[in-house]
Amino acid sequence: MKLYDLPPSPNARRVRIFIAEKGLDIPVVPVDMMTGENQSEEYLAKNPLGKMPLLELDDGTCIAESAAICRYLEEMNPEPPLFGRDAVDKALVDMWHRRMEFELLIPMITIFVHTGEMWKDRVTQIPELAEVTTKNVQGRMEWLNQELEGKQFIAGADYTVADITAQCAFVMGKAALGIRIPEGLNNLNDWWARVSARPTARA
Repeated sequence: MKLYDLPPSPNARRVRIFIAEKGLDIPVVPVDMMTGENQSEEYLAKNPLGKMPLLELDDGTCIAESAAICRYLEEMNPEPPLFGRDAVDKALVDMWHRRMEFELLIPMITIFVHTGEMWKDRVTQIPELAEVTTKNVQGRMEWLNQELEGKQFIAGADYTVADITAQCAFVMGKAALGIRIPEGLNNLNDWWARVSARPTARA
């Protein structure tokens, strides 16, 4: 088994943190998107979309999409549970995981794609979309701050894949976009301090 990785990618980071939380040792193969390595015939045979991360199993099966990779690793290595423990818990984790994807991670990626220099020749950039999305992200941070009232982590008492996804969104926001959690959002800042202090945060 090996993981094809794009180090700066928030989705690749999501998988790396997940692997670290599980205590797994999976060989990592960095893929250089800037030189077009992900568009090579060899890589496209594994993932025709040319995206990372990609998990290649020992039998040659290739699993793309970070959420799918995390789900597979959870099934194969259920402890510690990062997708919930029982039916209700799993449903709530899924709910919050999806919310973190749609309300934070995808918007952060959208802003990056429509403002980043590296994307100028790859997509039709719409600066107005980035501007509106940035305002929406600010509102979502206020919403999440309220939702975290009385909670240690996003889905409840336990650290889960929902926290990992939000964590990766905020890392990208801070590093690539200059988007930081406002000082007045105490619950969100406390959560950020907790997840950032985990040994796996720099995976």
